[in-house]
Amino acid sequence: MKEETKIIINEAFKIESGCLSEMSSHLDVVKLSEAVEILINAPRIGTSGCGHSGIMCQHFSHLLCCIDRPSKFISPAEAIHGGMGFLQKGDVLVLASRGGKTKELIPLIGICKNKGVKVITITENMGSEMALESDIVLKQYVNKEVDRYNCQGTTSSTALCMIFHVLQTAIMEEIDYKVESFALVHPGGAVGERLNSKK
Repeated sequence: MKEETKIIINEAFKIESGCLSEMSSHLDVVKLSEAVEILINAPRIGTSGCGHSGIMCQHFSHLLCCIDRPSKFISPAEAIHGGMGFLQKGDVLVLASRGGKTKELIPLIGICKNKGVKVITITENMGSEMALESDIVLKQYVNKEVDRYNCQGTTSSTALCMIFHVLQTAIMEEIDYKVESFALVHPGGAVGERLNSKK
């Protein structure tokens, strides 16, 4: 491995850890609380995003299902071909777009408005069309991607993932979610074995 590569690898850790340490000062606690509240009260939660953001949205839907909050990732491509039928009045759609201009996601906001579905958008661009049209906007802070060209969705994915982790943790605390319930829906793997062996 080239010495230059070793330096860049070391710098990658510094960039991403720096982003995480700075993130809390960029999150609006009031908006975060509002987001947690409507997620708790939503019968169903949809998530959608493109590229790396979409992958993180899939992760968030899984986290929600693990704490008994029915959730599904809705592919942006499938959403406008009937996929939005999953969401009904009173539900919530979580959208993730760093730039807030993702063309595949913008039409979903209009569908939500017509159906009475609340929209939470996570974006770095608070003045974007998606941010302005959403019910709640959470700011995604990103200092820099780790590659030399600042283009791969690395640090931005970590930042988005952290926001989803904060939301899930807050929901668990607010609804007083018990580990016994988690053990029931998660009997598999080492975690499931450990939790269910205590019964």
